[in-house]
Amino acid sequence: MADIDFVITWVDMNDPSWKKSFAKYSGKIDNTKNEVSEARFRDYGLLKYWFRGVEKFAPWVRNIHFVTCGQQPDWLNINHPKLKMVNHENFIPNEFLPVFNSNVIEIYLYKIPDLANQFVYFNDDVFIIRDTPETRFFKNNLPNDIAAFRTNYGLSQFEKMLKNNIRLINKHFNKDEVFERDYDKWLNPSYGKKAKLTRLLRNYDKFVTLRTPHNAQPYLKKTFEDIWSKCGNELKDMSTHRFRSNNDYTPELFRTWQICNSDFNPYNTYQDTKMFPLLIKSAKAIKAVREQSYSLVCLNDNVHIRNYNKVLGELKASFDSILPDKSDFEL
Repeated sequence: MADIDFVITWVDMNDPSWKKSFAKYSGKIDNTKNEVSEARFRDYGLLKYWFRGVEKFAPWVRNIHFVTCGQQPDWLNINHPKLKMVNHENFIPNEFLPVFNSNVIEIYLYKIPDLANQFVYFNDDVFIIRDTPETRFFKNNLPNDIAAFRTNYGLSQFEKMLKNNIRLINKHFNKDEVFERDYDKWLNPSYGKKAKLTRLLRNYDKFVTLRTPHNAQPYLKKTFEDIWSKCGNELKDMSTHRFRSNNDYTPELFRTWQICNSDFNPYNTYQDTKMFPLLIKSAKAIKAVREQSYSLVCLNDNVHIRNYNKVLGELKASFDSILPDKSDFEL
């Protein structure tokens, strides 16, 4: 098995320098706008459990690339041999900085210095909560993923961006050719009901949006290099979007491209990964962490969470029940 790195992005919206920079370009946090909502930037104090989970449940990782705009938590041991502190300026062209758009940050991840050819990208709300081997993410040096269609009505900003992705995919891939080559990968039995729409659209001549599991996503660095070589103009244009825009592309572009290139193993990621919107499923999230019901959980923030401090307190208690000890990543 080749080396595998983890990449995680993080921001501390309470940092005075970040606030000053944010105010210069945006004015203020506005919870009525998705692109400048508090939930997009706030840290809810669970990051140390991310590191504890990696140390205990995925000790095989080669390096962790911790990506920020130059920030670091005061408890973080930056001298840990596996920890690589990465500033935006280390891999994003200076002309696009500062940037508050995670989509722009993500399209440049492959330029992180000394990044392994195989890496797993984490948002800071995705946690490993039980033993997770390398083969959960990669087998035979290819990422594990689910190739299945989903509905997309283009109503939310995220859905609009997914439509942008799929327009590029259809420009560069022929669906009939991909399905002829990889029929067994697209209609793999492991997907179960998740493949229903794929079967229904088998004879439709265009790709539609693929399912988008909120997950720790495995990537090949060569996928990014390939897309940049073919879609560099589009990605450079998007790089000027300092904040999220309906005209953005998202990391799902790279994931979908990888799948269409046949650079993946069929794997139903939903079988051991679960996304919990804390707005409506906080109790289930707290229970899932405590009982280690999945390999990975996504704890999705929202500014309208009721009893926010109570929910966070109970989540921390659940994490403490499975990860009570400090990791070597903590001072």
